[in-house]
Amino acid sequence: MRRLLFAVLAVLAIAGPGYPGPLQSFVLHETPAPVPELQFTDGEGEPLSLAGFRGKVVLLNVWATWCLPCRKEMPTLDRLQAALGGSAFEVVALSIDRGGADAVRKFYAEIGIRHLAIHVDTSSQVGFALATAGLPTTLLIDAEGRELGRLIGPAEWDAPDMVAFLKSIIDKEGDRLATPRNKEKSL
Repeated sequence: MRRLLFAVLAVLAIAGPGYPGPLQSFVLHETPAPVPELQFTDGEGEPLSLAGFRGKVVLLNVWATWCLPCRKEMPTLDRLQAALGGSAFEVVALSIDRGGADAVRKFYAEIGIRHLAIHVDTSSQVGFALATAGLPTTLLIDAEGRELGRLIGPAEWDAPDMVAFLKSIIDKEGDRLATPRNKEKSL
């Protein structure tokens, strides 16, 4: 419980006092939680799984084109991917649209999404597996595929405070993975 309190305080410290935005709604776990094996497809219909993203910090956003708050936040996720995406971090925007990749492709073209890949789960099984309470739901997943926390509802993912928070997580994960688990003590 103490670590959870420190984690929450750290998030609030990054956000600043009285921050009205999403960081106050971001629920961080005391210890990383397991994430079920998630299956979905890419924009070409090829099968993917969340395990394919191991080694990166992932911001998994479960959304749909018919969800108005989702539609509003997608450009911010696109800008976040443009700013931070790479070998250490990826935004995985996972649509649950029954219309599949074509519905997502059309939506991306309409609003100018250029940096997010298309990921789709037309079965909506991901939402059930993750026990999502609504859309959008976003999970922050560490490089080992464990859930660090989640946010239910929309956010401004490219806001400076959010970017600073995510950079701090990416840096901590990089440091953690670079440190050998069984370091020999020097005499």
